[in-house]
Amino acid sequence: MACPPAAHPSPERQPTVKVILASADVQRVVDRIAHQILEKTQGAAETVLLGIPTRGAPLARRLAARISTFEDVDVPVGVLDITLYRDDLRRHATRAVGPTQLPPGGIDGKRVVLVDDVLFSGRTVRAALDALNDVGRPASVQLAVLVDRGHRQLPIRADYVGKNIPTALAESVRVTLVDTDGADEVRLYGGTR
Repeated sequence: MACPPAAHPSPERQPTVKVILASADVQRVVDRIAHQILEKTQGAAETVLLGIPTRGAPLARRLAARISTFEDVDVPVGVLDITLYRDDLRRHATRAVGPTQLPPGGIDGKRVVLVDDVLFSGRTVRAALDALNDVGRPASVQLAVLVDRGHRQLPIRADYVGKNIPTALAESVRVTLVDTDGADEVRLYGGTR
């Protein structure tokens, strides 16, 4: 029995997938952000990188490694779990709580650079600021993101942006990293051909 025509979208109605950053582009972007952090923080003095899981944590480790390569400076890296600080826990299934791992020297009095893969509504960053408040008192907080796709719902902006990608609300940005997904790539999904 054949499916009715409506069950198979026509080729011109297929959702589009566009590669925004390939593997080499992702590495270039990480290098650029590492250089910008070095410039804006006087050589990463008194700076700590805290990655927001899932993909912000490996990005923070990569940034620290690149900073070390460029300037022979070891920047402390940690992970900041924001699960219990999210404002959408009632709307979505409960996510597993991960560990918050602060570097040995802590964050008090330090410049903290929060690292995430995609900046969208700003709600993840708001949750990270709340979580950060519970683990210490940094001198200042900055934000580094691989991709800024716009559509902010809160007054939040990134200090370091790898790539600005104007998107429609119906579109989505998917970051994959070698560390978590087996390949480095940024794709834009949505729209129709």
